[in-house]
Formats: sequence, C-alpha cells, structure tokens
Amino acid sequence: MKFVDEAKINVAAGAGGNGAVAWHREPYKPQGGPIGGDGGDGGSVILRADPSVGTLLELRDHPHVKAERGGHGEGKKRHGSSGHDRIVLVPPGTVVFEDDVLIADLANPGDQVVTARGGRGGRGNASFATSTRRAPTLAEKGEPGEERWLRLELRLLADVALVGFPNAGKSTLISRISAAKPKIADYPFTTLVPNLGVVGTGDSTFVVADIPGLIPGASEGRGLGYQFLRHIRRAAVLVYLVDLAAMDRDPIGDLDALRAELEMFDSDLLRRPHLVVASKVDAGRERLDDVLARWPDAVAVSAVTGEGIDELVRTLGAMVADTREQAPSRAGYVRTVVRPDTIDVRREDDAWRVTGTRPERAVAMTDLDNDEAVLRMQRRLIAMGVERLLQATGAVAGDEVRIGDAAFEFEPEQSSEVARDES
Repeated sequence: MKFVDEAKINVAAGAGGNGAVAWHREPYKPQGGPIGGDGGDGGSVILRADPSVGTLLELRDHPHVKAERGGHGEGKKRHGSSGHDRIVLVPPGTVVFEDDVLIADLANPGDQVVTARGGRGGRGNASFATSTRRAPTLAEKGEPGEERWLRLELRLLADVALVGFPNAGKSTLISRISAAKPKIADYPFTTLVPNLGVVGTGDSTFVVADIPGLIPGASEGRGLGYQFLRHIRRAAVLVYLVDLAAMDRDPIGDLDALRAELEMFDSDLLRRPHLVVASKVDAGRERLDDVLARWPDAVAVSAVTGEGIDELVRTLGAMVADTREQAPSRAGYVRTVVRPDTIDVRREDDAWRVTGTRPERAVAMTDLDNDEAVLRMQRRLIAMGVERLLQATGAVAGDEVRIGDAAFEFEPEQSSEVARDES
C-alpha cells in the first residue's frame, strides 16, 4: 500500500428529514386534529483514529465524505428515522486542520472528532398544535447538515526517529534491526516516504521511523525535509546518524547542520533524548576517533557486518523505556470551535444579501409554498433584527432581499406586535 500522509477532504453531514403535515381522519371524528410526525436528524461525519489504518491514501483518492440524511416524518405522528453517522477511520497520529487552524489531534487509538454535525429534523404540524392554534397547516423542512473542507496530516507515532543526510545508511540500519524492507540504493533520496520498523529487545518492543534524508535548508522546504520533518515531532528519542564512509562529508559538521535544521523547524526537538550513531564504521574506522572525541557516548555500527548493532539496540531500548516511564501518556486534542453567529447585510448586484447562520437556517427550514410557514419565518427574521439591519443599510420597500437560495421582496413591517418570535 502506498504511504500517503496528507489529504484534503470535504465532509458533508446529512440534512434533517422534513416534518409532515397530516390530519387524523376517522369516521365520526370530524375534528381529529394534526398528526404529522417530525423528521429524523441527519447523520454526522466523525473521524476516528484506528490502528488498522496506516495511511491517508483512501481519503486522498476519495475526498468527498457524506453522511446519511434523516428520514421524513409521516402521518399518525410517525417520526422519521435518524440518519446514520459516517465514521471515517484514520491512522493514529492524524491531525485535522480547517483553514490552517488545528481543530483535532487524534493521537491515540479511539480518539475521535465530529467534523460535521447533522442537521436537525423538521417538526411536523402536530408539534405546532397549541390550545389556541388547533389546526396548524405548517411543518418545517429539515435543517441542512454542516459542510466544510478539512486538511489532514499524518504524523507518525514512533519511539525512535532516525535523522540524517541522504545516503547516511538509515534504510540499511532499519532493515538490519527490524523486519522493515525499505528501498536501498547508492544514490541520494532513495527513501521518499518514512518507513516504520518494530525492534524487539528482551520482553519489549519499540518502533523506529526512518525519516527521508534531510539537506541544509530542509526547515525552509528544500529537498524532502519540510514534508517529513513533522514526523520527527512524535518521536520520543532521536538518533542522529552520521556517515563515516563518505570522504566528501564531515561527520561533525553534519551533526551540527542536522541540529540546526531541527532547531529552526521546532526548537523543542533539541531537548529530546538523543543518541549519536556513527554508521559504516567498517569503511571509515579511521574517522571514528574524531567522532568519539566530540561525542564520547556515540555508538559506532556497521549494518553490513553487524558490528555494534546489539549495543545500539540495547541502548535504544533502555532510552525508550526510560522515556516511557517519565513521559505522561499521550493525550488527544479536540478544539471546540465557536463559530460567529452575526448577521450581516451587504449589497449584491441590484439586491441585498443577508448572511448569518440563524436567518439562513430559518429560510432553509421553511416551506415557501405554505403561507402560514412563510408568515412564521417573517416573524422570526424580524425578531432576529434582519428588518432593522436592512433599513439601517438603506433597503427600502420593493427591494430584492436574498437569504440563502431564496429571494424576497422587502416589505417593512409597521406593527411592532408582528416582531414577536413564535418559534
């Protein structure tokens, strides 16, 4: 399966079902009354972290995600069924953005976030019956479900991240200490996607991530660095891999350059537990003393001969165990987004455009072919202050007013008693 760690998706919740207008008709009961049932609520779109999923490939290829709408109400006060939620499984470590604002971090299996809420079902005429309004002829249409575009990023959850320049030996090393089978070749940027490997030590295991090679300027987007640097943020332990066999490179300078790139990307990374590993010692042993003089705790390894591999695994296992004991359990994050509920009026061509969640919802849930429903909608809009805003902006009687997909002729109400909200 191809590894994909970014996806842009459109989530659309289900609309609510329409309420029904129905009457109780039975012999010898000429005034049976209203019995129209309510519509069911629409389903929501939920993202849930699940370890059975390892990539965002499915969402990238199928970016439109829709939930089921609610069923319509029927006579005899039969309510419509609620639409089923659409649960979308994503890999643990997925973060969710809307307009570059982080709204959720699904770090652990089972973490979930409702990304689009289903619309409320419309009320049938039975719900509008009162002691003074015995035979209401109106019913609400279902409320539209929420819809928005989201950007998903996968940040791998690994205990150890191998960081180094291209051809430093990361892929060969991870293939030696785990069962991972990354692509290995003698040219730069062989690794184009992160590779994960599970390493066993004693009775425990830990996960190692092979991060694609970095180059100077990676934190500014050069090479493949910026695209994959975010995966390093999840790792508890960092391994700086320097190449002893490359005569055209300076191991000490390489490490300084790597740390500088990490600092520019996220300064907190420099405070992570880390280990310097000198790779390819079998081909560059004469340079090992210089490395040990600078970093006495460095581990020299050769993935080809196996030298130092057991020591490296033991050292990393101890570091991971110590980090797990000290670090608190990883917590997911879900942000409650409070969306603005203001009402705005602006000029649009030769008409006035009214925008706002409340007036748009009131119009969308109104049966515009029903006079009683339209009168109720007008009263609700007046109570919201829509008429006052239109007059303050310069609207006069006869002007066209657009709300949502509907257009009306502006007729200011003179009586303040009509401004009573009967919702």
